[in-house]
Amino acid sequence: MWLTFSILLISFTVAALAVGWLTRASASAFALDKPNARSLHKTPVPRTGGIGLLLGVAAGWAVAGPNLPVLVWFAIALLVGVSLADDMRDRGLSAALRLIAQLVAASLAFVAIQPAYVLSTELIVTVLTMCWMCNLYNFMDGSDGLAGGMTLCGFACYAIAAWLGGNAHFALLNLAIAAAAAGFLLYNFHPARIFLGDVGSVPLGFFAALFGWIGWFEHIWTWWFPILVFSPFITDASMTLLRRAYARNAIWQAHRDHYYQRLVQLGWGHRNTALVEYLLMMTCGTAALTGLRWTPSGQLALLVVAAIVYAALIASVEIAWRKRQQAGKS
Repeated sequence: MWLTFSILLISFTVAALAVGWLTRASASAFALDKPNARSLHKTPVPRTGGIGLLLGVAAGWAVAGPNLPVLVWFAIALLVGVSLADDMRDRGLSAALRLIAQLVAASLAFVAIQPAYVLSTELIVTVLTMCWMCNLYNFMDGSDGLAGGMTLCGFACYAIAAWLGGNAHFALLNLAIAAAAAGFLLYNFHPARIFLGDVGSVPLGFFAALFGWIGWFEHIWTWWFPILVFSPFITDASMTLLRRAYARNAIWQAHRDHYYQRLVQLGWGHRNTALVEYLLMMTCGTAALTGLRWTPSGQLALLVVAAIVYAALIASVEIAWRKRQQAGKS
């Protein structure tokens, strides 16, 4: 219990202090998020918050004594380095370079944990899943407090499930991420004084996929658990991509078509959008934790209900958005 409290306190405090220092203009002038076609903010904001959050994670992990393979550390370092370089450039790095780095990082992690399955379809599926989580986390980091809240809620659920599953050490690793996210949110909740940046969002997406996969591989939880826990991000990003592809819009271009972005533009604002998203995150997390103890038929029913709820939520936002567009034309 003392170790748990120490990691919570250290991760939160280090992240809060580091992010607080990074909010100063002189400390973060090398990486400013200037408003563009995708942005919902009006003035430049530092995008170095991810550095402070990761420092909080590193501090907590140092106390817990992480047992991650060396190749996983190389993967994390590669993602952090490339993402930071992308943040430091006004136009960013090329999409191809960033994707290559993500593919390499995901492949290194897979080889480190499942070397016996290097030449398999499982490698392809896992690597692509990790890359998609890296990118969708980045896509969803576009409104005050949103990605930080998902990180806090999602990894807290991972920690609880790991603890219930008898893997206390894995629980502590996830707990450190959740606590660091709480420290970051002190400065990121509306009105945000700092953003995660790619240096924060990309590694966090990687951790969400990697730890979700490790938990399944170690039989701590079933395959659907991490999907349901992070479903507020997975559903929004995936459905937005499919909708834009169906409309023949360039899916690689910056935009403001995500459902959370539409809520902000519909008048909900950053604060209310974050709060309703937090409610959705906590509901999904609680349902996922509860469903782990259910029978297979009960778990299937849970997933069906979740799909129906998401369909209803998406439909309601679509209807409100079309009304807004029609009102603008009249």
